Amino acid sequence: FDDFNYSAYNDPAIDSHGWSVRSNSGGPGVSGATWAPQNVTFATESGNSVMNLETSTAGTGESTKQTEVLTKALKFKNGTYAARVKFADAPKATGPDGDHLVQTFFTINQLKAPMADDYAEYDFEYLPNGGWGEPSNILYTTSWETYNPDPWQAVNQHSESRQSYAGWHDLVVTIDSAHITYYIDGAQFGQHDAQYLPEAPMSINFNQWLIDFGGQASTTPRAYDQKVDYVLHVKDQVLTPAQVNAKVAAYRAAGTHFEDTVSSTG
Repeated sequence: FDDFNYSAYNDPAIDSHGWSVRSNSGGPGVSGATWAPQNVTFATESGNSVMNLETSTAGTGESTKQTEVLTKALKFKNGTYAARVKFADAPKATGPDGDHLVQTFFTINQLKAPMADDYAEYDFEYLPNGGWGEPSNILYTTSWETYNPDPWQAVNQHSESRQSYAGWHDLVVTIDSAHITYYIDGAQFGQHDAQYLPEAPMSINFNQWLIDFGGQASTTPRAYDQKVDYVLHVKDQVLTPAQVNAKVAAYRAAGTHFEDTVSSTG
């Protein structure tokens, strides 16, 4: 459990609690973009500490600053994953809207070779302005078996909803021996088959990035916020969304900002 009670992206507690604030180059995102640790900030909202991931652009790869926070350890597999996340449909201040943005909460491990059997990834991905051929708002949950990056070949199962998800949402995914089940705000959103169950442990990640400039090519600067209130993983237990809420409430009632009892599994 972590409620992101930190002072800044370089707070030593972030590292000691097992998180990495990304600065290294590479995908996903538009060519030339950088991952900007300084654009990960922390504040208090409604009495709770909140992490903010800001992604900004002025319509070029070189002007684009994306954000990602992930666990350093690949040690999470079956069980319950939950986070409270605030998605945004529009830039936070002045500037044109329409960017093909992806706002996420997901788990993942490394693709060791094209179509490798032990790859695993489970995504919540919100596209506020469309992208990937979609014209407007869409939220995906996707369970991955494997893929080949070149030529592109994907083996996955997904569920989607074409509507706005701007605002705070409770995101839960459970993985047991038979299914991967996704919930949004307490309601089941999708359930995926045993073929997509993980063979190897994963990290927990949040990021916000740009697919392309097909939605908005303006060179006027703009920035988008994705906020995270907390994250929770309960190893090898399938919790209902109500049980997740009760567990988070108990941590907060006890004044516990962070706890990690998950030992490494890989």
